[in-house]
Amino acid sequence: MPLLLLGAWLALLPTQSASAMPEFARRYNLSCAACHSAFPRLNKFGEVFIKNNMRLPNWMETADQLGDDRLALPDHVPLAIRAQAYVQARQGKAIDPVSGARQSATTDFQSPYLLKLLSSAPLSKDITYYFYAIMAEKGGNGEIVVEDAWFRHANLFGSGIGMMLGQFSLSDAMFPREIRLPFQDYMVYRMAGITYDRGVQFDRDVGPFGITLGFTNGNGITDNFKINGTGYSRPDRMFDNDNSKTTFAHVGTDIGPVAVGLFGASGKQRGAAGPAGMDKSRRNTDKRVAGLDASGDVGADAHWYAQYLWNSWNGFLDADPTRNYRWNGGFAGLDWIPNERWAFSALYNYAGAGDFARTNTIYEGIAINSLSLTASHYFMRNVKGIVEVNIDFLNKTKPTGPYFTGHLSSENYILFGFDTAF
Repeated sequence: MPLLLLGAWLALLPTQSASAMPEFARRYNLSCAACHSAFPRLNKFGEVFIKNNMRLPNWMETADQLGDDRLALPDHVPLAIRAQAYVQARQGKAIDPVSGARQSATTDFQSPYLLKLLSSAPLSKDITYYFYAIMAEKGGNGEIVVEDAWFRHANLFGSGIGMMLGQFSLSDAMFPREIRLPFQDYMVYRMAGITYDRGVQFDRDVGPFGITLGFTNGNGITDNFKINGTGYSRPDRMFDNDNSKTTFAHVGTDIGPVAVGLFGASGKQRGAAGPAGMDKSRRNTDKRVAGLDASGDVGADAHWYAQYLWNSWNGFLDADPTRNYRWNGGFAGLDWIPNERWAFSALYNYAGAGDFARTNTIYEGIAINSLSLTASHYFMRNVKGIVEVNIDFLNKTKPTGPYFTGHLSSENYILFGFDTAF
């Protein structure tokens, strides 16, 4: 009966990419396979589930029955865990841009690589919350970082407009990084600075188009400062360090079997100063991003996706504030899921340093040209072993000035490990 309910509901709704978690399987008494073609990749129903504010039509029946129809408390604390552990062999080196001092370890036990606590629940007919806290990532033990953390109202003032308020990644409007199959990231999103920020996002379907419009602080999710003004020890803090906001938008539609989208963002960012451009400038500089994304299926088992981004950072470097710096990049990937035990992925990342080439700054490192090949074996629906090889096609360079910048070390690696969610 639950599967019949899923099928009927799926037929009624459009799709949109987003992220999910195993707590939903417990709440609705369903297998993870209902939403995932291969964990963490979402299938069509998983995308629709997210679109419908992370709930099924019978969500109220899963809440505590307290005799109050204006109170929807989950019948258990809604928590889930994701954990990753890896062993990696790589050629990459840590190189100090000023002194040139190098550190390297050709083999590395990266365990735990990531420990993540996730939570989500519907709170009313239209409101859902979602957050996750990273308790350890990339060796950063002893710190907790909250990335996604938001409330979403699915039907603002009865208008059909959804509104999300909190912390989220701007790039999720295109391809959410959290649900990718490869270990390797969608690098151009990180280099363009369109990942996590604090703000508000609106979304609505208009005919065949899905439209997203948002506004964010523009300075990420770590900066804040005390409010003291002319007083003393004020208890509050500002999360933004200036009056500027970043505006972004995405419009998506289907052209035959291909989903396509256009993305744009405009705002301010701190320039770069100091040796090799490693310090933040006191100046705000103009930032523009434009993107084109596309995705589709090849038969029932293969899924492809591609992203292009163009970036303009005007007057970004204090060393030459009259110059505008433009660069572009993107990625393309293919996931092949032949059966419930195996998934294979290929991810190609490319970016050119553009106007940052030969600036003798760390921004020469925008340049990337690599192919990642991944095989995932599923011991269970939510437990997989992963093997990934990254091939770096970019030629090593020598410093062009007094600082050690550019592609000074190859970044080939091979990685083995486990990834699970429960």
